[in-house]
Amino acid sequence: MTARPANAHQARLLRLLRDGGPRSRAELGDRVDLSRSKLAVEVDRLLETGLVVADGLAASRGGRRSHNIRLAPGLRFLGVDIGATSIDVAVTNPELEILGHLNQPMDVREGPVAVFDQVLAMVAKLRDSGVAEGFDGAGIGVPGPVRFPEGVPVAPPIMPGWDGFPVREALSQELGCPVMVDNDVNLMAMGEMQAGVARSVRDFFCVKIGTGIGCGIVAGGEVHRGTTGSAGDIGHIQVEPDGRQCACGNRGCLEAYFGGAALARDAEEAAREGRSAELARLLEENGRLSAADVSTAASAGDGTCLDLIRDGGARVGQVIAGLVSFFNPGLVVIGGGVTGLGHTLLASIRTQVYRQSLPLATGNLPIVLGELGQVAGVTGAARLTSDHLFSPA
Repeated sequence: MTARPANAHQARLLRLLRDGGPRSRAELGDRVDLSRSKLAVEVDRLLETGLVVADGLAASRGGRRSHNIRLAPGLRFLGVDIGATSIDVAVTNPELEILGHLNQPMDVREGPVAVFDQVLAMVAKLRDSGVAEGFDGAGIGVPGPVRFPEGVPVAPPIMPGWDGFPVREALSQELGCPVMVDNDVNLMAMGEMQAGVARSVRDFFCVKIGTGIGCGIVAGGEVHRGTTGSAGDIGHIQVEPDGRQCACGNRGCLEAYFGGAALARDAEEAAREGRSAELARLLEENGRLSAADVSTAASAGDGTCLDLIRDGGARVGQVIAGLVSFFNPGLVVIGGGVTGLGHTLLASIRTQVYRQSLPLATGNLPIVLGELGQVAGVTGAARLTSDHLFSPA
């Protein structure tokens, strides 16, 4: 078992080294509220644990040169991002830089046993590549509500067979390291906060539009999960009273009108009704349509597809506008697979939010696409498990 910091001061030092790379003792002293002697004691204790190592001489600041301190280079974190239709697995170094990354298609509806067999096969492949012999911690994201303290999915609408499955316990036994489990959109938010567009923002939303729709809420630099872990489940906010049936059992939810699954359904309907020759051609060729097909047709100027994207973006914007008025974030990040629809979607969301929310909330509010794309979730998963390791035992 990897050592853990003994107190909050050591935890703070470890996170500074993770996020900022090697630093001298003097530079660390500039960032923490400790006397010089107390800082020296805490750094020496961390050196004894093996979590940090000396790393060459620091630049002189007018006196005797000290050694740089860095996280132990052999630390390895595993990030796993389970989506509705694919799995991403990555290994990072202690500074959360990705050393190896794999992606495989997988239907989450096949259940936890089949999905985790695939995850473990991908992990074995990464190990065989030489990027890691073992792991000091693993973070797992799943596309549904999670009871965070126990690492257990709870009644996830698009994950039949996962309710109550002991994800943390099962994978911890297989991997031989501590495992943390969270909702996938929370991990996307953490990834963008670690290495993406939200690096310097303390209060923001990260909206993931994939097969479904969710929102990671970051307040004061920390993910807000709510009392039971269901904060940010905006895909099931009602946008049409007595509207379409949703997978959750209710009617009129945002997810029933937009997201990958809803967009594919509406595109197939448009193709069969003769409203889009391009979609009809793609449907005949492939037997089914996806959000990617809508993007392709929209890029070619298909009016029906452009309307589908704009209408969906307006509904998403309607929900985000209410959240902006309530929370007053400094940034809204849009991510997920459906962001392949690009700037037509983003423009529609922006228009609705800026139109509906008050100027005080939107006057300096960027609404942008995420920077990390496919690796946002695994980066956030690695950060989640490093946060756990770099917390007092």
